Amino acid sequence: MTAMLRLMGVLLCSIFAAAEVMPMADFDLQKMAGKWYMIGFATNSQWFVSHKANMKMGTATLTPTAGGDLDLAYANANSDGTCWRMTHLAKKTDTPGRFTFHSQRWNNDNDMRVVDARYDEFALVHTIKTKDGVSEVLNKLYGRSTNLSPDLIEKFTQFSVGNGILADNIAILPPNGKLERT
Repeated sequence: MTAMLRLMGVLLCSIFAAAEVMPMADFDLQKMAGKWYMIGFATNSQWFVSHKANMKMGTATLTPTAGGDLDLAYANANSDGTCWRMTHLAKKTDTPGRFTFHSQRWNNDNDMRVVDARYDEFALVHTIKTKDGVSEVLNKLYGRSTNLSPDLIEKFTQFSVGNGILADNIAILPPNGKLERT
């Protein structure tokens, strides 16, 4: 029964991944610049299901390039106190607020869209990750501080469920004091 539910979740995610989620109107790349906290994380990906219990809030530093691309730098503290880091150069597309990049770490192609933002408070990012012909949805909720309003958390949750992510696979990450000083 569990295997059947998991298969149904993967199929639903694949169906919803094909649905077109558009970036927000009036996207402003320069206003995305700076430090963000990764507050929420939602995906039906199997690696997330098996690791979400140990995940904590990380940071993302977004830096617009002169050519309109977006440097993404992520950091999170490992349980042993070391720091985990990852970077990507997200290339702009013809659609403002939509970027593409290849992750060498995960060997997948990413189609990232900034769906909604109040640049001084939060950003909701929807990414379709494709590897070996299989696509998965990953939604992230970023905040300029470690606390966001319950209304924004609910908005993220409803958006994620609406994109086929199972409610159990939506996590609001606990703060990670080690990274709040970086």
